[in-house]
Amino acid sequence: MTDSHSTEPPTAAGPHSSTLAMDQALDWLIELERPTPEQLRQFQQWLEASPLNAQAFEKAQALWNAPQVAQCARTLAARPAKVSSLARLRPHWKPLATAAVLVLGLFSFSSLPLRLQADHLTLVGERQRLQLEDGSKVLLNTNSAFSSDINGQQRVARLYQGEAFFEIPANRGLPLELDAGPVRASVRDTTFAVRYLDGIAQVQVQRGDIDLQATHADQRLRLSAGESVRVGPQGFDRPAKLDAGKDLAWVDGRLVFENCPLSQVLAELRRYYPGWIVNNNPQLANVAVTGNYRLDQPLNVVRSLAHITSARLSEFPALVILN
Repeated sequence: MTDSHSTEPPTAAGPHSSTLAMDQALDWLIELERPTPEQLRQFQQWLEASPLNAQAFEKAQALWNAPQVAQCARTLAARPAKVSSLARLRPHWKPLATAAVLVLGLFSFSSLPLRLQADHLTLVGERQRLQLEDGSKVLLNTNSAFSSDINGQQRVARLYQGEAFFEIPANRGLPLELDAGPVRASVRDTTFAVRYLDGIAQVQVQRGDIDLQATHADQRLRLSAGESVRVGPQGFDRPAKLDAGKDLAWVDGRLVFENCPLSQVLAELRRYYPGWIVNNNPQLANVAVTGNYRLDQPLNVVRSLAHITSARLSEFPALVILN
């Protein structure tokens, strides 16, 4: 398959190179705890081999020394003693390394098979535009994985995780068959979105009709323009009316909330922020939020929410806390 694609900011130039550099940087953090002269020489050579290496090591050091990583180590070790050095972290460096890379947004997924299967991956906070061989257009949202196989014999695609907006042109041949966890969609000449997170899929039709089939239940449904439906392991929920201005605002780079509890707003912002957003004030959870925000600036949104709710905001590397 030879689809064309473009990436929207923040860009992920050379994601595989960045990923490799971060993997190596995390290895060096362990090796440099008690380095030999030869290891120091090899480390210096590695630093000088590419600017990406120095950048990755600096980021890895900053995150490795952050308090949340120590907390992860304490949890993994199942003991209350304070983690104060890399020596105490050594038995758990691999899971912590994975967590560190996830937070930095260099890995979007912890599952290697998923990364190998997907043709296209977006980082946390990134969107990517694709054009498939049949002329279909796809906009991948943050932290998503997608693949397609389109030729004279088949038109199939799969959303492994995340969210995507599809513009499918009229085609007299085979319909496009899209798998997204608990649902399969068969579409022609349709504009729609699919969100697949935590085992639940949501299909939203902006234009045209979609024939849906539940993967784990013997159920079928035709969804029409202006309708939306959730699909889980037990099958379809009752179709609902689509509020395109709010539900599909992400397509235009916005997040729109109308009287939405702050807890839900923060949950949505976490999808776009490559780190932790923590609310330590339970009184804020049910505060109603109405607003129209840019999705590429999640930290600024949190700052705004802290201001309007009079919450105290503490900012750390890859961590913001509302108190």
